[in-house]
Amino acid sequence: MSQLVAKRTVDMQIIGDWVEPNSRVLDLGCGEGALLDYLVQSKQVSAVGVDLDFTRITACVRRGLTAYQGDMTAFLRSFPDKHFDRVICSRTAHELDDPAAVILEALRVGRALTVGFVNHGFWKNRLNMLLHGQKIRNEVYKTEWFQSRPANPVSVADFERFCAAKQIRIARRAHLAGNWRTPCRSFPNLLAGFALYDLAR
Repeated sequence: MSQLVAKRTVDMQIIGDWVEPNSRVLDLGCGEGALLDYLVQSKQVSAVGVDLDFTRITACVRRGLTAYQGDMTAFLRSFPDKHFDRVICSRTAHELDDPAAVILEALRVGRALTVGFVNHGFWKNRLNMLLHGQKIRNEVYKTEWFQSRPANPVSVADFERFCAAKQIRIARRAHLAGNWRTPCRSFPNLLAGFALYDLAR
């Protein structure tokens, strides 16, 4: 198992712990459906995914998942309030043109929202910028700046300040250390490599 696959496994396990069995789940930016497939197998959820990338949607369909190709904001607007038990937005928020609008709309259509993101405030990211003055390149940040989609890098401190400003309740949080496997119990804005939040209104 590669280091990146191992990281994704821990990510999915934490999200899975927060998902109720047999619930209705929507995954925003579902990718190739690995997380949704895991939740269907482990929690028997009724799962729906949405992603802009047609190739990824095709991969979801091959897994036997229900997934739609298109803009997630427009997709969310087609559902009534609290239609889903949980909406998931993992590793997606930083790529959105308007992350605040998507998060608020997800909280409207879902009883709970899980948001997961790479913590851009992690000390190695800070050190790299200090020493090299350029975008970090590693297995997480794979592309050069000119190859990247419009991005809004976010830190733990940024996200918690956003939740406070929008009066979003943080029901649970999980911070993982730089290896994305072990819990980060102190100074998460500096020492956490990945963060997960369970949100509600």
